[in-house]
Amino acid sequence: MSTDRIPVMIPWLGEEEARAASEAVLSGWVAQGPRVAAFERAFAERVGAEHAVAVSSCTTALHLSLVALGVGPGDEVVVPSLSFIATANAVRYVGAEPVFADVEPATGNLTTATVDAVRTPRTRAVLAVHQGGAPADVHALRAACADWDLPLVEDAACAIGSTVGGKPVGHGALIAAWSFHPRKVVTTGEGGMVTTDDAAWAERLRRLREHGMNASAAQRHASAKPVLESYLEVGYNYRMTDIQAAVGLVQLGKLDAMIVRRRELAARYDRLLRDVPGLTPVRDPAHGQSNFQSYWVLLDEGFPVGRDDLLAALAGTGVSARRGIMAAHLEPAYAGHPRAPLPVTERISRDSLILPLFHTMTEAQQDRVVTALREQARR
Repeated sequence: MSTDRIPVMIPWLGEEEARAASEAVLSGWVAQGPRVAAFERAFAERVGAEHAVAVSSCTTALHLSLVALGVGPGDEVVVPSLSFIATANAVRYVGAEPVFADVEPATGNLTTATVDAVRTPRTRAVLAVHQGGAPADVHALRAACADWDLPLVEDAACAIGSTVGGKPVGHGALIAAWSFHPRKVVTTGEGGMVTTDDAAWAERLRRLREHGMNASAAQRHASAKPVLESYLEVGYNYRMTDIQAAVGLVQLGKLDAMIVRRRELAARYDRLLRDVPGLTPVRDPAHGQSNFQSYWVLLDEGFPVGRDDLLAALAGTGVSARRGIMAAHLEPAYAGHPRAPLPVTERISRDSLILPLFHTMTEAQQDRVVTALREQARR
């Protein structure tokens, strides 16, 4: 058996991205500029939003989304604990308190019932995650939030290319935040995006990402006359560079091919793992399709090896799997944070792992992953 290590993820980057980045560097405009604007337009069109605002990360996108909604001290925001810790942290950035809700077992996403179980008179917003690319049932969540008079923020960090009801994740969203980290399907190295259909919010978000200025550097540069900018409110330095955006434009053009390949690999995992006892893989929910940014499996209680021991055993064969989605409430940063019981969250976080899946993965590599899992299932 080959001893070459199989990584959990490899970004699909090549000569086209390198040329685009080089052209941005050679243009002399490397900060936020025309390529960022072009990337915003292309991204908004792709997800079916009226406006897209590029920022430095999905974390900053979440922060600005909550600022735009006016969430602040004394407020509560319902979030899943089952998410990367940035989801909960963004709530604290605005001085509010995250209220952890449990999730459904099949997708790891919030539901109307789990949100309703923990909302209080202090709840100011709901922040739902499309976990690992598996789309949340946002149609049900949007309807419930409308009844509760609460805005719904969508953490779509992992979900570019996923669909709900045949429409792209992000279509019809009040406000959504996106990530371009290297573990994501579309990457710019680091970077993020906010999408919304609200023109006033988009205008304010563009100011907030650039120190609260009423005239961007690109606008000042394009003017034939001196522009004396004003700083309308306390803002942030959350800009994306034109180098990143140049890479993002190429990546966005490859998205359809990436989704097709990832779904092919996920379907092949499904077939190969079907008769392996004790494994429950993530699958498409009835209301949509996943981009399979992560292909994770849940170990049944009778599986002969614990999750951490299984990760170690896979690593010993050269397979770089990862623990499943973290639970923020179990981390030291949230020690003592009040919460309701979260049995499904803790079960998924304890007993799940993410298997390697990337665009250039070969069948031979996938066979090695499955063989290693089979060997542990027979122990």
